[in-house]
Order: sequence, then structure tokens, then C-alpha cells
Amino acid sequence: MNIERTARKLLQENSRETAGYHYTVPSADHYPYQWLWDSCFHAIILARFDAEAAQNEIKALLSKQFENGMVPHIIYWTPGILHLFSWGVEGTSTLTQPPMIAYAAWDVHRHHPDTTFLRAVFPALSAYYRFLLSARDPHKHHLVSIINPDESGEDNSPRFDAPLGASPRIQLKDHLAKRKELVEKNRVCNFDAENCMRDFFWVKDVLFNTVLVENLRALARIAAELKHPEYEREFNAEAETVAGAMREFMFEDGVYWPVMGSDLEKLKVATWGHFAPLFAGLYTPEEAEKVVRDHLTNPETFYAPHGIRTTSMQEEAYRADAEDFSWRGSVWMAPHWFIYHGLKRYGFTKEAEDIRNKSIELIKHSGFRECFNPETGEGFGAHGFTWGALVLDMMDRS
Repeated sequence: MNIERTARKLLQENSRETAGYHYTVPSADHYPYQWLWDSCFHAIILARFDAEAAQNEIKALLSKQFENGMVPHIIYWTPGILHLFSWGVEGTSTLTQPPMIAYAAWDVHRHHPDTTFLRAVFPALSAYYRFLLSARDPHKHHLVSIINPDESGEDNSPRFDAPLGASPRIQLKDHLAKRKELVEKNRVCNFDAENCMRDFFWVKDVLFNTVLVENLRALARIAAELKHPEYEREFNAEAETVAGAMREFMFEDGVYWPVMGSDLEKLKVATWGHFAPLFAGLYTPEEAEKVVRDHLTNPETFYAPHGIRTTSMQEEAYRADAEDFSWRGSVWMAPHWFIYHGLKRYGFTKEAEDIRNKSIELIKHSGFRECFNPETGEGFGAHGFTWGALVLDMMDRS
């Protein structure tokens, strides 16, 4: 298989146009909508060979931004499709997802310099990140909260079992039912984050805040490119404030843990979230070496024959052979991509190459699937799933 040619063909096949907007769906059969961090990944990949398509991906994503600045995690461009998590808002969800947009926009510009594009998207980007820093942090802990596991991008990850009131052995359908209950509770209280939503599910996730830190830095670079030094200072300062709060409230036993509620109780379930902070350089070099040695490359916890398990094999919730438990062990390409970049950032070249090579072999073995069995490499979930194309970025950075 020629992976580059196949990946480009897949992105072309999954390309859509609606109401003058061009975007890419993650899977034609399973995910026929536009999704937030998926589109960011698409833009990062497309930037390598189609600058216009990459820019269009970002523009379409921002086209349904709410008045308060929030960018919804799903845009239902096709009328008549069953809307999961629509919350009564016409055409979109009212959840968000890991805020990768500024990073993606800067990456598009990095490959194809275009200040006109940056100038066009900068106001919307600024509004989105300010929304997160204010509405999702009403008591100024300097950590942004998510209001539903779906906002993490990892819908049924066991690190959200405790705040969701779920057992480690919960079935997928029951997990989904609990997440839908959250949607209804938040709808009834009119999505009042400070006075209502935080009563039901209020988690400060490691991945989400790590992505926020690195994207605030990207937004600062965009501001600098556009000659807005005051915004550059603002967003750089916000990035370091969030990074400092993560260190203060999330770091313990050499790794970062998500926290929940007003008392910031740590959620000590071992998932690949331990490795996410590598992406933003949040570990010291000594800490990073220990995380890689003791956790990432440990076959008894995360390191599997076919990639990095998303949940430690030591956790009760761990699953490898059940498609229904996708984020409770299965290998996913987005985590591989984040880990790869984190390893490269710290100079772990050999380990990064291993992640890249395993990602390539998974695609050659099972095709562009949604996720994979870490022990056998068998593909699970959606077919023709675009996240596999992230290997092009890993190959480009090698």
C-alpha cells in the first residue's frame, strides 16, 4: 500500500461542500458530519498538499461559532440526520472539543504563508479561546473545565467514570445513556456553566488543558505575525498561567492527572493522558525521561505490540478485544500523533520513530480504521477513518 496516495484519496473521497463551505467528514458511513478536532487534524494533513482545502476546513469549522465565542464540536451540515447531542440548537451540537484550531491554523500558514487567511480567522480564534478561559473557568483556577466526557474527544475513557458515576465495567450503551443524561440536565438549566452545569460534571482534563496551552502559544504566534504585540503578550501569558495551574493542581507522583469539582480532586485512573503534557513541554527533561521509561515503554502498562494502549493494562477498565470499549485500551491515531510530537520535542527520537512505524504498520495491516486492538492490530469501528492520515504528518517530521 502506498500510504500517502491512499490517505490523499481518502481525504478527497470524504470531502464535502454545503452552502458554499468545504469540509471533510471523518468517515462517510459512521461520521457524516464535521467534527471540531477532526477538522483540525484534516487541516494539518491537507496543508501538506492542498493549502486552499486546509484553509477551507478551518473557515467551515468557524462558520457556526456561537455568539459567546464557543465553537461546537459537531456541525450537522446535512438536514434530516439524527442529531446526537444537538441540545435544540439548529445545525450544531452545544459541546466543544479539545481546542486544536489555533495550532491547525498556524500549521496551515507555516506550510503556505498567507497573512490574509490568518487575519480572516484571528477574531474568531481569539473569541473562542477567551470563551474557554472565562466561561469554563468561572472561579479562576486557571484550568478550563469540560462539561461532558465527549468534550474530551474520548467519550468513554475510564478517567471519567468517577465523575460520571460509572463502574469500570460499564457497558457502552449504559455509558452513552449517562452522557445523554448530562446533556438533558444542562439543557434544562440553559447551559449556565457557573451555576448549573458544574453541579453535574465538571472535570479539568489533562489533554484538554495541554492542548489549550499549546494552542494559546500558537495564537500568540499568529498575533505576532499580524503585528498585534498586545495580543501576543496576552495569549502567551495565558498559556503559561494555565501551564502553571496544571503543575500546581494536576501534577503528582511524576505524572499529570485530571481533577474534578470545586475541590479539584484528582482522578487517578492511568490513561494515555499521562503522555499528553509532552506535547506542550510541560514536563522537565528529567520528568519526561521517567514518564517515558516507567510508563510509555512499559509493556505491563501502556506499551503494546501494536502501539500505545489508551488505558493502562493494569486498570480494571482495560479492554483490548471489545470494539464497544474503544477508549478503554484501544490504540488511536490521534493519541499516537500527540505522543509522537511530544517525544520529538524532548529528543526521544528512537521512541518517536517506533510510534510512527507502528502507526504505519497498523494501516498497512488493517486499513484506515477508527481504532485498533493494541495486542493484535485488528481494526475496530469506522472504516475509511481519516485520523490514519495523520501518519503523513509523522512521516513529514521524521
